[in-house]
Amino acid sequence: MSLQFIPLQDAAAQGGGFSGIIMIVLLLVVFWLFMIRPQQKRQKEIRKFRESLTKGDKVVTAGGIFGKICEVNEKTFLVEIAQGVKITIDKGSVYPSATDAAQDARQDQQK
Repeated sequence: MSLQFIPLQDAAAQGGGFSGIIMIVLLLVVFWLFMIRPQQKRQKEIRKFRESLTKGDKVVTAGGIFGKICEVNEKTFLVEIAQGVKITIDKGSVYPSATDAAQDARQDQQK
């Protein structure tokens, strides 16, 4: 048995290296289209939602606490969770309440 070694220059000349590079680039493009791009869109929508919140909006915190916004600051909200009970929460931990989302969906359907 004899082993044949193909020099790297011969393998590259046959196109083996170039097709490998194309496959890697295609894999990266597909990964970006199906994984990274949708995540960026979702983050942009959430950021836009949080910037549009005003006094009186109903929200849910990341911890599952339902409340109504009493005051909007630069990085925080003052949220009333019960009559006379107010807490300060970070803007990054706020989501729309389920009831508001359902009402918005019904209004969109009626239009």
